[in-house]
Amino acid sequence: MRALFALLLALFIAPLHAQTLQLDNLLNESVVTIPKKGALFTIDLETTLYKPEGDGPFPVVVINHGKADGNPRFQGRYRPGRAARYFLQRGYAVVVPMRQGFSKSGGSYIAGCHVESNGRLQAEDVKAALDWVREQPWAIKDQLLVVGQSHGGWTTLAFGALKYPGVKGLVNFAGGLRQEGCFQWKEQLANGAGDYAKETTLPSLWFYGDNDSYWDVPTWQAMADKYKAGGANMRLVAFGSFGTDAHGLFNSQAGAKIWEPEVTKFLQQVGLPFETTAVAVKFAAKPATPAPPATNFASVLDETKLPHVKESGREGYKSYLGREMPRAFAISEQGAWGWANGDGDPLQRALDNCARQHKGECKLYSVDDKVVWPEGKVAQ
Repeated sequence: MRALFALLLALFIAPLHAQTLQLDNLLNESVVTIPKKGALFTIDLETTLYKPEGDGPFPVVVINHGKADGNPRFQGRYRPGRAARYFLQRGYAVVVPMRQGFSKSGGSYIAGCHVESNGRLQAEDVKAALDWVREQPWAIKDQLLVVGQSHGGWTTLAFGALKYPGVKGLVNFAGGLRQEGCFQWKEQLANGAGDYAKETTLPSLWFYGDNDSYWDVPTWQAMADKYKAGGANMRLVAFGSFGTDAHGLFNSQAGAKIWEPEVTKFLQQVGLPFETTAVAVKFAAKPATPAPPATNFASVLDETKLPHVKESGREGYKSYLGREMPRAFAISEQGAWGWANGDGDPLQRALDNCARQHKGECKLYSVDDKVVWPEGKVAQ
């Protein structure tokens, strides 16, 4: 009986997150629950929406999230505000579902060493999201695009094999599933990509860089070669080195200069809206808080070096290190701390979260993968 109860908890109880994220009204952000209907159970998928002004109808883009280290239940709701802004400026509604077992979505993430079947299982959640989208009066049912980053990119490629009606194209940012404990996981990625390609007729656009911390060049090149050999229509943008980690291109402000022109060209090629609309000004980005220079105060991975904060702050910092970039962590000399990640100026949001504790002036301690605490010397 206890085992059954534990299983039910694992399948259907969503985690509670320590930080409540404020909705971004400037991007018309909202959160809805999408049902994924199964033979025995319906699983609720926590989903973020960004919609243009008005009733539509709008073309729709689905953006699929990656997988952070650790338990997927403690992965925060994915909020790709920068990418949402790009699509909103072109009149798209943006749908960002958290897949089964992630964040506050129900169900359980199904692991295992078969990366191809993993992608296909994840793709079923994307199908559930689009089934819901097609029922909405604000959606244009035959103007759909599916985008994904990292594990979400792999999910996007697998989704292509479903031949879903109305989808015009796929965009894959550094897609894959890193399974170092599994036999020949790199070869599995390449073979899986080849198998997906044999079942899709959709054009796809791929982005990979040379200094990606998840996939070395031979790994993603083998995936691309197998996908092409499988007969799929794909174009690879191999953009070389990017910052400290090419895996973060999609979520980076600097990365937008690389991917946005390519995606615009792709949208035009597949017959989807690609030009900015009259409401583009409303969704223009505000100037972001500038990042202080990196210092040599401590290693970004060493939470024991955090000054002023108590053990709870160090535990919060360890959690923060598991979040996707862009991200920032702030502290005060009186022991306050706070962090933020994702788009919408995470540096300012981290400072604001820290300041809510009303314990002195908050300053940035870490930004992305660097320590910027001013008590250290500026790194050369």
